[in-house]
Amino acid sequence: MNLQQIGWSDFFQSQLTTGIPGRVASANHGRFLIWTEAGDVEAGVTGAMRRARGLWPAVGDWVVLREDGQVIVRVLARRTLISRKQPEREVREQVLAANVDVLFIVSGLDKDYNERRIERFLVMAHESGARPVVLLNKADLAEELGLDLAEVIARTAQLSPGVRVLALSARSEHGLDALPAELGPGQTAALIGSSGVGKSTIVNRLLGDERQSTYAVRAADSRGRHTTTTRELFLMPGGWLLMDLPGLREVQLWAGTGQVEETFEDIQALAGSCRFRDCAHGGEPGCAVGAAGVEPARLANYLKMQREVAHLERRIDPGQARETRARGKARGKEGAKPTGSHSRREE
Repeated sequence: MNLQQIGWSDFFQSQLTTGIPGRVASANHGRFLIWTEAGDVEAGVTGAMRRARGLWPAVGDWVVLREDGQVIVRVLARRTLISRKQPEREVREQVLAANVDVLFIVSGLDKDYNERRIERFLVMAHESGARPVVLLNKADLAEELGLDLAEVIARTAQLSPGVRVLALSARSEHGLDALPAELGPGQTAALIGSSGVGKSTIVNRLLGDERQSTYAVRAADSRGRHTTTTRELFLMPGGWLLMDLPGLREVQLWAGTGQVEETFEDIQALAGSCRFRDCAHGGEPGCAVGAAGVEPARLANYLKMQREVAHLERRIDPGQARETRARGKARGKEGAKPTGSHSRREE
């Protein structure tokens, strides 16, 4: 296997001194499947890595193996990182995937479709450094559900200006050919969304093989079981890579205020014209946001996430806070490089 085919670049090469480089393709209870030039290797980690508070290998990571090829001794610095706050009282980051170029945010057009949840995923993507693309799956049901598909696409595109929105049907395979066009050879994408939105079906259709288990959603609320319980990289026809992430019930943010502002560029631009610098956009005189008639639910979600990330920054230790802010500032320097004219910014 040629390392460049699976995402190796000068960014990682510059960090390598000794040892065998490889990419984490899957992880299971402290054991990792590593892709190397010599083939697949199953490896664990050193005792020192288990005791240390450094980087723990995640799917998508580039790691260094000991010369015998059986033990991971180091995780190389990441270009991008998809994470969220651990869904519990403890303030801790949960790493979902590393070194992802494009984050496909999947939403079903059935009862799963929720603009406020999509906005949360967009903030997560902007924090990660990956380029977000929203996939509206189950487009074949639009007429049956009484939806104007063009209108839904337009509304979704307005959630964060410049973000691509694609409608598709994994079941009928309509629109799936647009996904490979978002990536170049050796680039990596990940699918993220709630359970039951069709992520595993998308993987199977793109692979042309039933690699991922799938189940029908409940008719009452369009919710599905967690059919994907582990994270795994797949090498796709065309030379790009795809990761199917387990469905998320909660999208608790591990981000900074800058990433919320990047997602809500329209509100942030209006806020600069408010009469008072500390305007809370809650009916104050001279509030430009209120005068512009921003949708109340969208504004409420923006304010809620601003409070959430501010609270997070107060609770995490100063070192973590600096790391989170620095990660946001470093986005794009060696991160996702979108192909074609689909990018919202050239890098």
